[in-house]
Amino acid sequence: MRVITGKAKGRRLYAVPGDSTRPVTDRVKVSLFNILSGDLPEARFLDLFAGTGGVGIEALSQGAARAVFVEREVRALATIRRNLELTQLADRAQVLRRDVFKFLETYAGQPFDIVYVAPPQYQGLWARTVRALDGSRVVAPDGLVVAQIHPREYEPLELVHLCLTDQRKYGSTLLCFYEANPG
Repeated sequence: MRVITGKAKGRRLYAVPGDSTRPVTDRVKVSLFNILSGDLPEARFLDLFAGTGGVGIEALSQGAARAVFVEREVRALATIRRNLELTQLADRAQVLRRDVFKFLETYAGQPFDIVYVAPPQYQGLWARTVRALDGSRVVAPDGLVVAQIHPREYEPLELVHLCLTDQRKYGSTLLCFYEANPG
């Protein structure tokens, strides 16, 4: 697990001890950031269920203005902070120990251009999170939500303000891209 490109290119990231997280593979991360590359400069990035912080750190390395990491597991939080120090990107990051759904319910700051959702598998959390983001003030009017799930977890979601525009499958990882519909 490493930073693919940008300011912190090549830095190997620390993993969260134990098996409580499932870091995205480098192959998936390369593909994801090839897709996101045009949207990253100066973007506000939200990493939900942040785990190691690898996705948000990659966004910062590639030019995102700011990244917020939301995680509630103590070992994961320590790993995110350690990885931000290692990559020297902590000055543009905020790490929050919060339940994702409580964070979404109470968030009152600037909306995010890109929201990355990678919850624990097989608990329906990805769909619940995308539904909570639908029409929320968390996502910018022209923002993007990306959900990282196992392909067997996928189900069509009835949404009002978010629209599924793309899906990419990489082995046992499915990335679902939802664009915000203004109005």
